[in-house]
Amino acid sequence: MAEKRFPPGTFCWVELGTTDSNAAVGFYSRLLGWSVKEQEMPGGMGTYTLFQIDGNDVAGAYTLVEDQKSQGIPPHWLSYVMVKSADESAKKAKKLGATFFMEPMDIPGVGRMATLQDPTGAMFALFQAGEHGGAAPLDNRPGTFTWNELATKDTKAAKKFYEELFSWTSQDQDMGPAGNYTMFMNGDRMAGGMMAIGPDWGPVPSHWAVYFAVSDCDASVAKATKDGAEVRVPPRDIPKTGRFSVLMDPQGASFAIIKLLNPQPT
Repeated sequence: MAEKRFPPGTFCWVELGTTDSNAAVGFYSRLLGWSVKEQEMPGGMGTYTLFQIDGNDVAGAYTLVEDQKSQGIPPHWLSYVMVKSADESAKKAKKLGATFFMEPMDIPGVGRMATLQDPTGAMFALFQAGEHGGAAPLDNRPGTFTWNELATKDTKAAKKFYEELFSWTSQDQDMGPAGNYTMFMNGDRMAGGMMAIGPDWGPVPSHWAVYFAVSDCDASVAKATKDGAEVRVPPRDIPKTGRFSVLMDPQGASFAIIKLLNPQPT
């Protein structure tokens, strides 16, 4: 069942909102080895793409509607957190200062969800499992999302918000010149990471970044750039963790890839 796979407070799904689904689907399929399954969304909202590995759902994608574009929402990856009740978590998030872009609603055949912005401006989603339980249990295989990381302009406010909303605890690590890194814990398992947006980052808003596992970071970067991606952070090593890079796809959505040294079951 979904809650055994993804306990409440765990990132369970990632989804691409883009301006050109056909181009984006082709890009990610080639880069991450995904196959594609398309289905019509309810209410005439268009087509939803399920990215799959060996027939297992690992991520989703859709085309941004005109209303979203008019609000200035750019192409982006959205991270979903599993909750017991989307409605109860939404009420709690509002009291903690969140802004809602979509109130809790049912997605037929899937579950109940809501999209919101934390007090520092980072977007994420709440997901209450229904017939769909989130990403398949493929345990950090290449092509799966393997980490979710918050870059924020106010780490103190963000830490307070997520600890109270999801009952996360946090552990701070001194990364030297790279500054402080916060590890969020959901019970005894890692939930995600957090770092402060530095002054040298430019006009970058607070956001949750998605990391996808790859078998070779440098080769994947070369493949992505040949296919139109832009390198935001060149490949570099994280001691005792792996080698990663941050990219921007041809439509403008940022994401990261990482070659893990010792992939662990999620």
